[in-house]
Amino acid sequence: MDAPRRTRRDRKRGAGCGLAGLLLAGLAMSAPSFGADPANGMRVYQTRCAGCHGVAGKAINPDAPSFSGTNKPMQPDVALLTRIKTGKKQCPPFFGLLTDKDILDVVAYIRTLP
Repeated sequence: MDAPRRTRRDRKRGAGCGLAGLLLAGLAMSAPSFGADPANGMRVYQTRCAGCHGVAGKAINPDAPSFSGTNKPMQPDVALLTRIKTGKKQCPPFFGLLTDKDILDVVAYIRTLP
């Protein structure tokens, strides 16, 4: 028995679903952390990050990036989550020290700095 033949309309409908899925995945990767708690992020930032990155996001350590003004990180939250977990240069890795939720809260807090 032959399989039913797909019409042009069926093919367009399938392509639309695939495109919608890709757009949603991209949005999830680049959008701010929905449900993140910047107030908790501020507490974590003050205890874990401010020593190098400064209380208001203006770096104290010359090798640490600033997070205030035009220096806000533009990477998607997922990329920042990975970077914070693995560390970079003098910044230690926080894998196992902070939960993903805490890290995403810090990212949400950083995005609120003036």
